[in-house]
Amino acid sequence: MSSSDSSYGDIHRYEPARESTAAAIAIVLLTVIEVVFVFLFVYGLMFAWASTEFGNMYMGALLALIFIDLAFVLLLYRKEFLPDVMIVKKRRRKWEDLYVNEEDKDGVGVETGDAWETVKRAIYPYYRK
Repeated sequence: MSSSDSSYGDIHRYEPARESTAAAIAIVLLTVIEVVFVFLFVYGLMFAWASTEFGNMYMGALLALIFIDLAFVLLLYRKEFLPDVMIVKKRRRKWEDLYVNEEDKDGVGVETGDAWETVKRAIYPYYRK
């Protein structure tokens, strides 16, 4: 199927997830490690470990490890458990994004009438003649 015969929003490719058992075990282990890191971080906050220079670096390292571990959990989940889907999106012209009809895309010509009417229309666009 080429992009010319696909309409906007069609699913072009769908590959189901692998759902590997090794990845599921790795996610569980990384989640347990994540819980330990979060517990240590909260414990450190409760007992003011960050009040010393070494404790401050330790707390910063714990916070970095929490986010790195979370990144690996999300990476594994995204790679192994989410399907690979490609959706066709056609690029539209700017006047289509504004919900303008094709016959009105060039706009309306300038009226060479009463100047006072033009000023009224500029100030109050819903003004009727």
